[in-house]
Amino acid sequence: MNPKMELYENSQAPEKALLAAIDTGEYDAESSLDELEELAQTAGAEVLARIIQNRDRADAATYVGKGKLEEIKEFCEANEADLIIFDSELSPAQLQNIENETGVRVIDRTTLILDIFAARARSGEGKLQVELAQLRYALPRLTGKGVELSRLGAGIGTRGPGESKLETDRRHIRRKIKNLEDELENLQKRRDIARARRTKDNVESVVIVGYTNAGKSTLMNALTQAGVLVEDKLFATLDPTSRALTLPDGRRVMLIDTVGLIRRLPHHLIEAFKSTLEEAASASVILTVCDASSTECAEHLKVTAELLDELKCGDTPVITVMNKCDLAPGIFDMPVIGKSVMISALKGQGLDALLHEIAKALPPNRRQAELLFPYSAGGDAAELRREGVILEEDFRADGLYMKAIADIRLLDKFKDYLLPQS
Repeated sequence: MNPKMELYENSQAPEKALLAAIDTGEYDAESSLDELEELAQTAGAEVLARIIQNRDRADAATYVGKGKLEEIKEFCEANEADLIIFDSELSPAQLQNIENETGVRVIDRTTLILDIFAARARSGEGKLQVELAQLRYALPRLTGKGVELSRLGAGIGTRGPGESKLETDRRHIRRKIKNLEDELENLQKRRDIARARRTKDNVESVVIVGYTNAGKSTLMNALTQAGVLVEDKLFATLDPTSRALTLPDGRRVMLIDTVGLIRRLPHHLIEAFKSTLEEAASASVILTVCDASSTECAEHLKVTAELLDELKCGDTPVITVMNKCDLAPGIFDMPVIGKSVMISALKGQGLDALLHEIAKALPPNRRQAELLFPYSAGGDAAELRREGVILEEDFRADGLYMKAIADIRLLDKFKDYLLPQS
């Protein structure tokens, strides 16, 4: 057996899978295969083994070479493998040829990710986006795949639209794709209206982006008690979540979580979920969350930065949030470079510092002031209590003294009560 082929024991997942990849030197194949293993386990597979072949390029017909394919076939027969998962996007011909040669069902990285998306989507928009991505991916792969498409719910890679939706009539699928695009366009318009309303009402948004499983949902819960599912799996949450967050200076912002990223996320999958990721493009501040305990931390930050660049977020303030610092001994004592904050969302460490950094990064539309309200203006004083942060309050002979942090527009409304020294 190839020395890179290592057996694993995991009796909990029902489908036995072999992971396969080629190493052309284009990227770190071992790290990518580590991630594929996590994805497979998230989908419910038992990973029997993994195999890597060093090649200059993929074989046009079978992806791996003829000898390696024979080795894969022998391994699958000897270990009763149900599934082979390749760590690249395979062409329809490659899929068919490998299945014909091995007699084992074959899926690729993209199909696996789509399968997880289909299992995790909860909102109506999330389900529409998943189905659209699956249909777009399946359309060029329909030839000779009728039997595969009929296996609704028959295993990993088959969740989502089954034969009832994936008719072999291409025109029907194209019509279905057009209908889904129209539905998503209408949802996008409603999202744009909501975004425009937030802008008009001066409601600022803070968007969380980052690599999947970096602790974004845990951070969301820690800051807002949002009740978002937290699970140690890739793509534990797929649908975006928005919650109100009050900052130390009294400002209320919308904190928005987005779908997690992974290395080598296929471009059309980014396109399929762009409506949720576009929240980052209109954000007042972006939090890029990274698992500080991961050896791949630098790579994960690079993936996130590339996406933000693609979404044209270059002018938006970005705060790097190094999460899970409790798992990285000594990191809290390291000097902070740039706008970075060390936290442990699970243990609540560093959250106050993060909130202050968010407040500093937002546009300066609030300031501290001293006011003296006549007792006849009790309603105005009550409004300042509601909308601002009261630092000091004193009932004086000449009126109610208040020292507060509030929106500049509100202070302008109360300009007749402002004390000269403020």
